[in-house]
Amino acid sequence: MKSPLLAIMLTLSAAFPAIADVLKIKKDAPKQYVVKKGDTLWDISGIYLDEPWLWPELWQMNPQIDNPHLIYPGDALALIYDADGNPRLVINKGYRKLSPQGRITPKGRNAITTLPLEMIKPYISYEQAMNSDDIKGKPYILGANENTKTQTLGHILYVKGDLQVHKAYAIYHKGDPYTDLTGEVLATRASYVGIARAFRAGDEHNGVPSSLRVESVKREIQQGDFLMPAMEGQMLPAYFNIHRPSDEPVTGNIIASPRQVREFSTMDVVVLNLGSEQNIEAGHVLDLERQSPTVIDGPRGPRYPEDSSKYEKLLSDVSQLFGDESDEESTTWTMPKEKVGELIVFKVYDKISYALITKNQHPIRIGDIAVIH
Repeated sequence: MKSPLLAIMLTLSAAFPAIADVLKIKKDAPKQYVVKKGDTLWDISGIYLDEPWLWPELWQMNPQIDNPHLIYPGDALALIYDADGNPRLVINKGYRKLSPQGRITPKGRNAITTLPLEMIKPYISYEQAMNSDDIKGKPYILGANENTKTQTLGHILYVKGDLQVHKAYAIYHKGDPYTDLTGEVLATRASYVGIARAFRAGDEHNGVPSSLRVESVKREIQQGDFLMPAMEGQMLPAYFNIHRPSDEPVTGNIIASPRQVREFSTMDVVVLNLGSEQNIEAGHVLDLERQSPTVIDGPRGPRYPEDSSKYEKLLSDVSQLFGDESDEESTTWTMPKEKVGELIVFKVYDKISYALITKNQHPIRIGDIAVIH
């Protein structure tokens, strides 16, 4: 009788045609890997591939499970090769982990996520990027049953807006705008504050506020904070397909950080001036590049602009004004861009997106270029 693993190999070799470029597996990649609690798809793909975004190609549509993207702690992944020499990663059904007997817990929601959930959850659950005009149309807090500037658990809130009795509402604080490098406002940051439930209907037309009771608080509630239905904008996937954008080249920039710092490293979250209007999707993997500094080659030899004389800068400005191309006689040399890291997009709005830095060779900065060629 053929082994289960051999049967899987034969099934895969029949199910998937040969591809033009064989995936390059790392030399030290294990023949079998047992998924651990805390692993992510990105972690596992990095064990086998130098280019982790090619994970879907390695993990094809696996016929052994209902959802090909879901892998669970305790699953044994086996590296095999099909009849055309293409590497494939499959679940080894013959693997059995010996452990003390106990009650059986269904896998259910225990599937490993695409990215580390503890890193991105605050931005999935507690961050919104909204149009400022949309915020103006939301119900907002007028005050509370106590004359204090901040309200907390157990307080009753009075809201301008007609709310639905018994319905839970999330409270948000309007933050600073996300501004493009050109100065254009792309979205406004909205930070989650807490949850309140309506128990008395209002009548805004006749000046009667709605009443809510605070049920949970993450930070202080203030007058002017606005409300939305509790789960609106928060039901985003923790599981998505990592891949490179394939339709056309994409170029944008890092414009902000939710933590309001200016330099970042691996596992930091940044905001891009790219969104659904640029066909960006959750799971897109982009390179990070940085423009190398310009050099002015003048009478004293090559120098960076900040070290050049006023005359050398003037020659450079005139050259750029008239569009002179760089050659051996040029005074200005525009250097190429160089790769400094990679990131994965995990939350997308119209004009911006949130992304997690997965690799960096140098500290990443505001203004660095997010690109796919």
